Amino acid sequence: MKRIEEIYWLRCYGCLAVFGFHFLDRINQHRDHLALDLARIPTVLGTPTFIFISIFLFSARYGNAIPEGFLANRVKYVMVPYLVYGLIYSTAEFVRVNAGNGEVGFVDNAVEYLIYAGWHGYFLIIAMQFYAFYWVYTRFGLGRFLAPGPGLVIGSLISIAYWGLTRLFHIDPPGYLLWIAPLGWLYLFFLALLLVRHYPHPERVPLLGELARPRWLVAMTGLVVLLSLPGWLEYSSKETWTIPLFILFTLWAMSRLHGRPATPLVRRINEYSFGIYLAHPLFFGVVDFLDQRLAFPLPLYALLLVTAGLAGSVGLNVLVNRLSWGGLMFGKRLRVA
Repeated sequence: MKRIEEIYWLRCYGCLAVFGFHFLDRINQHRDHLALDLARIPTVLGTPTFIFISIFLFSARYGNAIPEGFLANRVKYVMVPYLVYGLIYSTAEFVRVNAGNGEVGFVDNAVEYLIYAGWHGYFLIIAMQFYAFYWVYTRFGLGRFLAPGPGLVIGSLISIAYWGLTRLFHIDPPGYLLWIAPLGWLYLFFLALLLVRHYPHPERVPLLGELARPRWLVAMTGLVVLLSLPGWLEYSSKETWTIPLFILFTLWAMSRLHGRPATPLVRRINEYSFGIYLAHPLFFGVVDFLDQRLAFPLPLYALLLVTAGLAGSVGLNVLVNRLSWGGLMFGKRLRVA
């Protein structure tokens, strides 16, 4: 398959957006400020970006001819890191809580992380569900009954209703079970299929071309900023306003970035994106541990988070991928041609 340069740019953005979201979350615990809230707006698109890229690439690569072992390979390279890192994070939380004034059982805590997906790796569960849905959609020709265009409209309405109603009725199951339900992410599946169908020029479809114009993205972003000023918004990828913002952003980005070669830095971040996604909170935790004892000034604390989070994650990914089983367990390094 020919290289799709815009996907390199989007994966780089998605990786840095997730990293930035968790970074700002920690900074926000030290200093609450409107500027930090506004800085969160582009970071909430990180998780949807990763889900979109996965579906887009599989659809572009395989179409309706899914190879044998497709789902088995996805389970291997997605769910094994989920279990490994989930156990690492649950064990670290168990030690942290019990070393302080709290008390939590090891098994109960592991269930919270691994069964209820109560850590940032919940994205992997969402992705795995959509890999299975993609297999079913293509294997049984469901596109005959629900084409990508109408599917995007219906899926967006379902996702908006899902996040809106769960907030309205304060539905809060254990862990991140609410977040991993596919209803909240249906729009991403059909958006990816729609853009693959009309790639490389989705803007030639009149409605898509109109929505890809930057004025709509600017207008939507401006509306989000205005609603942020009185403190009316929560900042997460699991909000109703994220859905139209992501659709407009993706249409604009895919149109604007087409044919623009990714820079060496962008390609390098792509190589380690999975490792950065999985591991950076581990190194954030190390900085937090030191900060509790040394009380860093906020600028130094922020610098250490960025440095340790990026350098530590990349270093760990380089190290584990030198082992024959390391990439399988701790996140495979992406080979960027």
